[in-house]
Amino acid sequence: VQLVESGGGLVQPGGSLRLSCAASGFTFSSYGMRWFRQAPGKERELVAGIASSGGGTNYADSVKGRFIISRDNAKNTVYLQMNSLKPEDTAVYYCYAWRKFTTQLYDYWGQGTQVTVSS
Repeated sequence: VQLVESGGGLVQPGGSLRLSCAASGFTFSSYGMRWFRQAPGKERELVAGIASSGGGTNYADSVKGRFIISRDNAKNTVYLQMNSLKPEDTAVYYCYAWRKFTTQLYDYWGQGTQVTVSS
Protein backbone atom coordinates (compact mmCIF):
# COMPACT_ATOMS: atom_id res chain seq x y z
CA VAL A 1 0.00 0.00 0.00
CA GLN A 2 1.27 3.44 -0.91
CA LEU A 3 0.02 7.01 -0.65
CA VAL A 4 2.40 9.44 -2.33
CA GLU A 5 1.81 13.17 -1.93
CA SER A 6 3.22 15.76 -4.30
CA GLY A 7 2.75 19.42 -5.18
CA GLY A 8 4.05 21.06 -2.04
CA GLY A 9 6.52 23.92 -2.07
CA LEU A 10 7.12 27.55 -1.27
CA VAL A 11 4.42 30.06 -2.21
CA GLN A 12 3.78 33.69 -1.39
CA PRO A 13 0.78 34.75 0.73
CA GLY A 14 -2.31 34.94 -1.45
CA GLY A 15 -0.96 32.33 -3.83
CA SER A 16 -2.24 28.87 -4.74
CA LEU A 17 -0.97 25.31 -4.73
CA ARG A 18 -2.54 22.01 -5.70
CA LEU A 19 -1.54 18.94 -3.77
CA SER A 20 -1.98 15.45 -5.21
CA CYS A 21 -1.98 12.10 -3.47
CA ALA A 22 -1.56 9.01 -5.65
CA ALA A 23 -2.78 5.76 -4.12
CA SER A 24 -1.86 2.19 -4.90
CA GLY A 25 -2.16 -1.25 -3.36
CA PHE A 26 -5.77 -1.00 -2.22
CA THR A 27 -9.24 -0.39 -3.68
CA PHE A 28 -9.11 3.40 -3.71
CA SER A 29 -12.75 3.89 -4.68
CA SER A 30 -13.87 2.10 -1.49
CA TYR A 31 -12.03 4.45 0.85
CA GLY A 32 -12.82 7.86 2.23
CA MET A 33 -9.91 10.25 1.85
CA ARG A 34 -8.72 13.07 4.06
CA TRP A 35 -6.01 15.67 4.13
CA PHE A 36 -4.37 16.49 7.44
CA ARG A 37 -1.64 18.98 8.25
CA GLN A 38 0.87 19.43 11.02
CA ALA A 39 2.73 22.64 11.75
CA PRO A 40 5.89 22.68 13.88
CA GLY A 41 5.04 22.34 17.56
CA LYS A 42 1.35 21.73 16.86
CA GLU A 43 -0.87 18.69 16.72
CA ARG A 44 -1.91 17.15 13.43
CA GLU A 45 -5.26 18.57 12.34
CA LEU A 46 -7.91 17.54 9.85
CA VAL A 47 -8.08 19.91 6.88
CA ALA A 48 -10.61 18.32 4.53
CA GLY A 49 -12.34 15.03 3.78
CA ILE A 50 -14.17 13.46 0.87
CA ALA A 51 -16.39 10.40 0.68
CA SER A 52 -15.39 7.33 -1.31
CA SER A 53 -17.77 8.26 -4.14
CA GLY A 54 -16.75 11.91 -4.05
CA GLY A 55 -20.30 12.86 -3.17
CA GLY A 56 -19.64 14.42 0.23
CA THR A 57 -16.94 16.79 1.45
CA ASN A 58 -16.13 18.53 4.70
CA TYR A 59 -13.61 21.20 5.69
CA ALA A 60 -12.00 22.70 8.74
CA ASP A 61 -13.37 26.16 9.47
CA SER A 62 -9.91 27.63 8.94
CA VAL A 63 -9.83 26.59 5.26
CA LYS A 64 -13.50 26.77 4.28
CA GLY A 65 -13.97 28.86 1.15
CA ARG A 66 -10.26 28.67 0.28
CA PHE A 67 -9.47 24.95 -0.12
CA ILE A 68 -11.22 22.39 -2.30
CA ILE A 69 -10.82 18.63 -1.96
CA SER A 70 -11.60 16.40 -4.94
CA ARG A 71 -10.83 12.93 -6.19
CA ASP A 72 -10.51 11.01 -9.42
CA ASN A 73 -11.27 7.36 -8.78
CA ALA A 74 -10.17 6.42 -12.29
CA LYS A 75 -6.70 7.77 -11.49
CA ASN A 76 -6.63 6.64 -7.83
CA THR A 77 -5.79 10.20 -6.85
CA VAL A 78 -7.09 12.75 -4.37
CA TYR A 79 -6.37 16.46 -4.69
CA LEU A 80 -6.33 19.50 -2.46
CA GLN A 81 -6.62 22.83 -4.25
CA MET A 82 -5.38 25.53 -1.91
CA ASN A 83 -6.16 29.16 -2.74
CA SER A 84 -5.60 32.45 -0.93
CA LEU A 85 -2.85 30.84 1.09
CA LYS A 86 -1.83 32.39 4.40
CA PRO A 87 1.38 32.02 6.43
CA GLU A 88 -0.61 30.03 8.99
CA ASP A 89 -1.25 27.38 6.33
CA THR A 90 2.44 26.48 6.53
CA ALA A 91 2.67 22.82 7.53
CA VAL A 92 3.44 19.32 6.35
CA TYR A 93 0.34 18.05 4.57
CA TYR A 94 -0.57 14.36 4.76
CA CYS A 95 -3.15 12.35 2.90
CA TYR A 96 -5.03 9.64 4.72
CA ALA A 97 -7.21 6.80 3.45
CA TRP A 98 -9.78 5.11 5.65
CA ARG A 99 -12.52 2.54 5.51
CA LYS A 100 -14.58 0.99 8.24
CA PHE A 101 -15.79 -2.55 7.60
CA THR A 102 -18.08 -3.77 10.41
CA THR A 103 -16.00 -2.80 13.47
CA GLN A 104 -12.59 -2.91 11.78
CA LEU A 105 -10.86 0.28 10.68
CA TYR A 106 -8.50 0.05 7.73
CA ASP A 107 -6.38 3.15 7.28
CA TYR A 108 -3.19 4.35 5.61
CA TRP A 109 -1.04 7.49 5.74
CA GLY A 110 1.17 9.16 3.18
CA GLN A 111 4.64 10.44 3.99
CA GLY A 112 3.68 14.11 3.77
CA THR A 113 4.60 17.09 1.62
CA GLN A 114 5.84 20.44 2.92
CA VAL A 115 3.87 23.60 2.19
CA THR A 116 5.50 26.89 3.13
CA VAL A 117 3.66 30.19 2.75
CA SER A 118 6.05 33.09 3.06
CA SER A 119 7.07 36.28 1.33
